[in-house]
Amino acid sequence: MINQFASATKFGALCASALLLSACVTTGTANPPSPSPAPVVTPAPVKIGLALGGGAAKGFAHIGVIKMLEANGIKIDVVSGTSAGSVVGSLYASGMNAFTLQERAVALDESQIRDVNLLGGGLVKGQKLQDYVNAQIGNKPFEKLAKPFAAVATNLDNGNRVAFSRGNVGQAVRASSSIPGIFMPTTIGSNKFVDGGVVSPVPVDAARELGANFVIAVDISAKATGKSSTSTLGMMNQAIVIMGQKLGEQELARADIVITPKVGKIGAADFDQKNVAILEGEKAALAALPLIRKKLAERR
Repeated sequence: MINQFASATKFGALCASALLLSACVTTGTANPPSPSPAPVVTPAPVKIGLALGGGAAKGFAHIGVIKMLEANGIKIDVVSGTSAGSVVGSLYASGMNAFTLQERAVALDESQIRDVNLLGGGLVKGQKLQDYVNAQIGNKPFEKLAKPFAAVATNLDNGNRVAFSRGNVGQAVRASSSIPGIFMPTTIGSNKFVDGGVVSPVPVDAARELGANFVIAVDISAKATGKSSTSTLGMMNQAIVIMGQKLGEQELARADIVITPKVGKIGAADFDQKNVAILEGEKAALAALPLIRKKLAERR
């Protein structure tokens, strides 16, 4: 009887041990909690900015660039312009397509935008340019344009770069295009403004300030010829060109794409060369298209 009780006790102890071991094994082999899924990162949509540089009559090349970008499905979201680039940029931002821009360029007579002030030392006042731009865009302010747009000018009082993006478009373009020594400074409020090319020959930074995260810059600025001049005026002009070139290089380095139409032989006042400039813009944009597509594909 005692033996039977002892055997039963041992059997019970063995069963308890087995159950305890079974519980431990079960606990040890339970599926661990599933890790939280990694957050899905959605890349920011590409917002393309077009930065149009200054260059007087060479600015017609911008129209050729816009033609080829549009023809190849490159949609521009925001536009910035300096000097001649602000003229073309304002019309483009108003909603005109490239072919309308070309029609307006062909029809443009220099007398429509030049008003010499004989009492002001023979300088161009700029009022005609202001009125021309406003008439072309239907007298819309910046806020009513089809695309966000900024016209870059230089504050003559302190040398600061100013990117106008509100208010009177024609007046801002006039300020942006007031080439020192040719145009009278443009007064806006209590400040005087001159050509934006003095501080920002190609307004890449202004395009980014409008929200662009991919900037296509068009550089039509004059370049140093590599030949020194013996005349005082020639040396001064060369020095100004070199300063502008070095300044422009710094800002152009912040662009994703730089298009450089070959318009070096077109003079600042060669309005009769507008068709040549447009064609050079087309050629330069076409040559840049493979790189534009490649970089956009990488970004997207």
